[in-house]
Amino acid sequence: MSHLLWKTLVLSPVVLGVTVLVSARAMATEVASLSEDTKAKSAQTEAPIAIQTEQPKANQQLVAQKTDDKQVLEEVNSYSSEGNNQNSLSQVTSVSQFSDVQPTDWAFQALQSLVERYGCIAGYPNSTYRGNRALTRYEFAAGLNACLDRVNELIATATADLVTKQDLATLQRLQEEFSAELATLRGRVDSLETRTAELEAHQFSTTTKLVGEAIFAVTNNFGNNSNSNTVFQDRVRLDLQTSFTGQDTLHTRLAAGNATPLNLRNGTFEGTQTFNLSPSTNNNNAVSIDWLAYYFPLGKSQVYIAASGGIQSDYVPTVNPYFQDFDGGNGALSTFASESPIYRIGGGSGAGVNLVFGKGSGGFQPSLTLGYLGSQANSPNPGNGLFDGNYAALGQLNLNVGNHFSLAATYVNAYNGSGTLLFDGGSANTTAVVGTAQANFLGGTNPYISNSYGLEAAFKPSDKLSISGFVLYSDITGFGNRANNGSEVWSYGAGIALPDLGKKGNVLGIFAGVEPYVGGTPGDKPYHFEGFYKYRVSDNISITPGVIWLTNPGQLNGNNDDAIIGTLRTTFTF
Repeated sequence: MSHLLWKTLVLSPVVLGVTVLVSARAMATEVASLSEDTKAKSAQTEAPIAIQTEQPKANQQLVAQKTDDKQVLEEVNSYSSEGNNQNSLSQVTSVSQFSDVQPTDWAFQALQSLVERYGCIAGYPNSTYRGNRALTRYEFAAGLNACLDRVNELIATATADLVTKQDLATLQRLQEEFSAELATLRGRVDSLETRTAELEAHQFSTTTKLVGEAIFAVTNNFGNNSNSNTVFQDRVRLDLQTSFTGQDTLHTRLAAGNATPLNLRNGTFEGTQTFNLSPSTNNNNAVSIDWLAYYFPLGKSQVYIAASGGIQSDYVPTVNPYFQDFDGGNGALSTFASESPIYRIGGGSGAGVNLVFGKGSGGFQPSLTLGYLGSQANSPNPGNGLFDGNYAALGQLNLNVGNHFSLAATYVNAYNGSGTLLFDGGSANTTAVVGTAQANFLGGTNPYISNSYGLEAAFKPSDKLSISGFVLYSDITGFGNRANNGSEVWSYGAGIALPDLGKKGNVLGIFAGVEPYVGGTPGDKPYHFEGFYKYRVSDNISITPGVIWLTNPGQLNGNNDDAIIGTLRTTFTF
């Protein structure tokens, strides 16, 4: 082996450079990169269906050398991982780019030839070559393979005059000497290519990925205002995200759950938690399509079309960072703390558009959001349909000032038929998702119209602190006795979030406010206090303990016991 190498060093600068090619690991780095990407796609949001793959067959040349396959692959993986950790640079064009290579070095000319003549040398991010580092046979094979590939490129691009027959003969002898190592590396790539091909053949489609979330929650009301027992509830969402152009997304979401809000006296809807929102009307984990929507760009703007299960926050900025998570399991516990109740008015089927005006001077970025959703759009019966049934039309002016301040002004005009709820959140008017019973049933058994006005703001002075809040006012006018004279609904709240507290990905959130209540009536306001701490166990698992304290639930005139809801929520995402 050594006799052959010293001869080849004399014969060609190509071989001499390959021998000192400590950092030329393009082949092995590519192998590691492909391997890591394959693992990441299998474990993260793309979540393809599990497939069966054949194990690569043992190479006969390795068997002849009595080399254990597992040990060989482990050494290759070790070398590949080292290449990833070192973060080697891409191709350099001049040997002078290496700070630790001097013209007096014994291999300077060979290295210069490989860099400037053949172009198959890579270095480290700190512009070093590290030529005195020890060399393994696998590293040598990887460097040799990199130069072989480069020589083939030169020949294919009609620059064969750069490569002599003597060079090729020498490289051929080296290739034979290191055939076992090269076969291992190439077999590794072939195995990855086979796995990738089967992965593409067995996924949902070439344009669809699966995003899932499962929530386990233990919760109970420990206050005196309680008719509940400790419960263990769940909710699961599976979202099929399909893209046809690479810029659009079709969401087909399947959901199931058995979670229901805790029973509070006076029939109030306060304290409803986000995982309580489930399409299962009988709460037995029945699966249904709870959201079917399509997003696509239109110039700088984005268009949203919902065929089923649409809510206002699907397309409009809610300006409540770290608390809002689209009613998922990684934001605030309650529906009230997650977003302003103005976004809970209406839902169902319809469309929305976010019109971006571009960046102005000083980092100002204004936009306008318009939307219309009907909760009975699928019914052809009289008093229903897209335009004759319950609807909510939204307009919001958004203003972002750099990355630190956001402001939004919102208006929602809504019509609700007899016996329906104001803050139904698109839940087919079977139950409200936030607020007191009085605020939701202002119309009684008569239809009514609401004009709601909201102001939302968020301030983020640093990456470790976020402050946000909102104010809501709704003017209710009806067609029956109860709401003929008009009524008012108020709500407001503010929160402080401390992201990355204790660990990157963690969030400590504290929120306080008043859930929607009827203004101008006697009785204490229904205050809502909430604190939670989301602890990120891993990229896919988080645990969130939290407490919700409700004073005067139901907005009664007189003494009313408080409700103290404790929750331990575990969220799995994939």
